[in-house]
This record gives sequence, C-alpha cells and structure tokens, in this order.
Amino acid sequence: MADISTQDMLPIGDWVNKVIHFMLDHNAGAFDAIGNTIDWFATMVEFLLLGIPPLVMGAIFACVGFWRLGWKFALFVCAALGLIWATGFWGQTIATLALTLSATCVSLLLGVPVGIWCARNKLVGMLVRPVLDFMQTMPAFVYLIPAAMFFGLGRVPGILATVVFAVPPAVRLTSLGIRMVNKEQVEAGHAFGCTSWQLLFKVQLPIALPSIMAGVNQTIMMALSMVIIASMVGAGGLGNDVLASIQRLDVGLGFESGLAVVLLAIILDRITESFGHTPTTRAAEQGS
Repeated sequence: MADISTQDMLPIGDWVNKVIHFMLDHNAGAFDAIGNTIDWFATMVEFLLLGIPPLVMGAIFACVGFWRLGWKFALFVCAALGLIWATGFWGQTIATLALTLSATCVSLLLGVPVGIWCARNKLVGMLVRPVLDFMQTMPAFVYLIPAAMFFGLGRVPGILATVVFAVPPAVRLTSLGIRMVNKEQVEAGHAFGCTSWQLLFKVQLPIALPSIMAGVNQTIMMALSMVIIASMVGAGGLGNDVLASIQRLDVGLGFESGLAVVLLAIILDRITESFGHTPTTRAAEQGS
C-alpha cells in the first residue's frame, strides 16, 4: 500500500501559501501604505528618543521612577542606564525602546477597543477568544515569515510581527477588567441616567484601570521580547547584537547585549506595573 503523507491528505500549508500570494498580487498598494505609515511613525519615535541626550533621558526615567516607586528604584534606574551607556549599547537600547514603544502603541490602539467590544458583546468575545489563543501559542518566529513577505526587510515587518504577538494581553485583560466591574456599580450608573458611552468612560473604564494597566504592562514585555527576535528580519536595535553574538559564538557580546535588554525590561516593567496600583496599595507595598 502506498504511503499517504499527512500533507497530501490535508495541504493546509499550500492553502496558506495561496492566500498569501493572492493578497500580495491584489493588495500590494494597501500593504505599501500600511508599511509607509508604520515606518514613518517608528522613525519619528526613534528620532525623538535619540534626540534626547543620555543624561536627560536618564534623569527623566529616574524622576518617573522616583515618583512612582521611590528613591531606591530611582537609584537603580540611574545605575542601570549608566551601565548601559558605559558598555556602549546606549544607541542600540534606545532603538530597541523605540521599536517597543511603536509596537506597543499599535497593539494598544487595536487591543483596548477590541477588549471593550469583547466585554460588551458575548458573541464577539466567544469568536475572538480562539483567535487570541492562536496568536499567543503560534511560535513567534512564524510571524516573521508573512510579515517579511508583505513588507520586505526592516523595521516594519518586525513591528507588525511584534504587534500580532503582543496584542492578546491587551485584549484579554481589558475585557476581563470591564467584565469584573461590580454589577451594582453598573446598575447605579444606569439609575443616574448614564448613556452607554458615559457608563463605559465614567464607570467601567476607571474601575477596570488596574486590569487594563496590567494588560499594558504585559503588552510591553511581550513586545520587548519579540523585537529582539525581529532582528532576524532587520528590525535593528539590541536584537542585532544578540543575533551577531549567536552567529559568532561570542559569549561576551551576547551577555552585554542581553544584560541591556534585561535592564531595560526591568525598568519598563516596574514603571508600567506601578500605574496599575492604587495609591493605598502602592504605599502598603513600599511599607512592607
């Protein structure tokens, strides 16, 4: 009996390739417009960040860290950024920060509205949930293939692949936060004559803010991890140094660039996480 491979029985890969090539043949102009817009936005973010002197940038982060988490964290921020500058990875770190912020902004612009929609419409939530499962469990490297095919090499495919990878937490935690709002508070809003939009912006979103900020935090962390992988398609930043260290088997370069990624991740994580805490909760944590 002749062997029948699984691919011959159900050629999903062939179907996907045909869809991709069909989209490339019939929507090239749309992809160019999207790519140019995202490239312009990312270029502006990087230009603005690189235009800030290292000392000023360090002072900004230290002040924010002091405001949100106290003097100990501000001191850590100064030491971490000083170490990054001293090892010569400041420019690459800022480029990585620009890529992360660009991808995070796009992810939140898509994820928060979709999360609100999912929370307010059970059918939409039921349909979106398996899509989010797919986006989170598909290996991150796979997203680079269609992104590179649609937009070539460079920052744009890296940012878009990062958006696909990072947007699910924003959707999930926004939806969760709104659904967890106490029914009595929603009913009180109705009793005071709130419209649907007033109820959303004056009752549900303020109460759900800690959960939404947790989603922002997770989106930033996932975006930062993905932009390093995106160096494989020429996204730039610290990912280039990490990739070069792998290609050369240079442990020292890999450690230095990886350390810069870790320090940047800690700073972004702690600062964004603090915005999801109430003043009482933050004071209690600092006291302990």
